[in-house]
Amino acid sequence: MSNPSQPPEFVRVLARADVLALAFGAMIGWGWIVLTGSAILDGGSVGAILAFVIGGIAVLLVGLTYAELASAMPQVGGEHVYSYRALGHFASFVCTWSIVLGYVSVASFEAVALPTVVEHLFPGYAVGDLWTIAGWDVKATWVAVGVAGSIVMMAVNYLGISTAALLQKVVTGLILVAGVMFVTGALFTGDGANMQPLFASGEHGAFGGIVAVLVLVPFLFVGFDVIPQAAEEINLPFRDIGKVLVLSVIMAVCWYTLIILGTSLMLDNQALQGSSLSVPDAMTAVFDASWAGDLMVLAGIAGIITSWNAFYIGGSRAIYALAHSGMLPAFLGKLHPRYKTPTNAIILIGVLSTAAPFFGRPALVWLVDAGGLGIVLAYLFVALSFVILRYREPDMPRPYHVGAGKLVGVLAVLLSLGMTCLYLPGSPSALTPIEWSIFGGWMIAGLALYGWARRHYGREMGDRLIRAAYEKS
Repeated sequence: MSNPSQPPEFVRVLARADVLALAFGAMIGWGWIVLTGSAILDGGSVGAILAFVIGGIAVLLVGLTYAELASAMPQVGGEHVYSYRALGHFASFVCTWSIVLGYVSVASFEAVALPTVVEHLFPGYAVGDLWTIAGWDVKATWVAVGVAGSIVMMAVNYLGISTAALLQKVVTGLILVAGVMFVTGALFTGDGANMQPLFASGEHGAFGGIVAVLVLVPFLFVGFDVIPQAAEEINLPFRDIGKVLVLSVIMAVCWYTLIILGTSLMLDNQALQGSSLSVPDAMTAVFDASWAGDLMVLAGIAGIITSWNAFYIGGSRAIYALAHSGMLPAFLGKLHPRYKTPTNAIILIGVLSTAAPFFGRPALVWLVDAGGLGIVLAYLFVALSFVILRYREPDMPRPYHVGAGKLVGVLAVLLSLGMTCLYLPGSPSALTPIEWSIFGGWMIAGLALYGWARRHYGREMGDRLIRAAYEKS
């Protein structure tokens, strides 16, 4: 077992392009390929765009609080450090464990998404009946693709941050090329009539449609917060860490809204209802060629890789930070002597995400919703920490200083609280019993580990390490 008081030994190797690719690549992921069509059907073309703009503004406000705090406290763990300083030991654990659920859910989501997209390229490859879950037949070869992908991503992250960062830059570049081809082509060849209806007209009307799309936003935009998780591996002036974080959020908002616009211009409602992967089908329509759709599927696979990669980085560093401060068993805070990666935390995420394909495609929706609740809870804690520290420690050095900070902080708190309420009973998008069981089981397991660590290490070790981190910054 590693010594939990051993100081961090991360290496600062991430340059500006690495950091931007890390955050932007994390946010665009695979969701834009698989969820764009359902978002348009649920909210209408303009309703879906409006939902992403509203959600994007909310996430941007939260991102501004992250940017200031990350520049002021550039230590590994991000949310863990901010909430510890503002709210204390237990609140810091709940905040960080919640965001870890978000990271693990995305990593697991990608393990399910990969065999789904491979099926689009190679129809009929899924053979070998295993079992049926929620009416969906789980196939052996389908599971094997997801498991293999998870093991490869675990190995990449095990071998060091430099390897993961290089992969991230290359693959994010490929996604951008495909996206620019699609959006420019759709703007020139699309038909505005395909965008009807502009807003949903179902049981809950336009408002209900926008809310149904809005609940996807926290899950799809999670990723900018990977930057503060890897703060001790970023080789930038502290002020620039905040700038890059905000830029990544703005880029993601533009990306999602343009992808929705392009898809709605190319495919009408009937085509969307008959499409399993709407963006590749829209790309096929843009160029009137099957190769174009296959290219977009490959861009989707690239998005799986960027998101998967980033959340291995973010999740493992968050788990490391918890273990390093005595909130989880110390073996999870071990750094590899050569690769300088939190290897046991990476293996834990690998085990959890490797299990996801065994639950089949229904796990996609479960992971989106349960993980989304964990994400918005963490955002709420960070926004509260931002406001409290603005009042309690007004003279704390803040290399990236948010203008009208107290107003931004209050708005971030209110919007984070509002996003949290979207998941609660009574909301049109409330979690299902299965999703509540995932969320509840995760939190109960975490509290059990926290209680064990608290009995064995006490809280003095965490207080001492956090104080040492403040002095370093």
